[in-house]
Amino acid sequence: QVQLVESGGGLVQPGGSLRLSCAASGGIFSFCAMGWYRQAPGKQRDVVGAITSGGSTNYADSLKGRFTISRDNAKNTVFLQMNMLKPEDTAVYYCNLRCLAHDYWGQGTQVTVSS
Repeated sequence: QVQLVESGGGLVQPGGSLRLSCAASGGIFSFCAMGWYRQAPGKQRDVVGAITSGGSTNYADSLKGRFTISRDNAKNTVFLQMNMLKPEDTAVYYCNLRCLAHDYWGQGTQVTVSS
């Protein structure tokens, strides 16, 4: 059974940084795309970005330059480095794994940007 476990969320001041991690288990995922989504209170879940098995990345236009996605295939882990955080980045962040047209989701981790 595929499981995704996120970690690294928390409270950070505006302008600060956080690094989220997502560890996948229950299979071999080096050939799968992995990514991040987020959902702010009262809003729909939106894509943050994704990384292919080969390491190519893409991001939501509004997040380019501040957020970076990377992965460690040996550890089945994907990372989200978030810099220059703003209050509007406050959301629950979800890890996504896309394998053979199937989507798997983590339970989410809360990120709160506030002074």
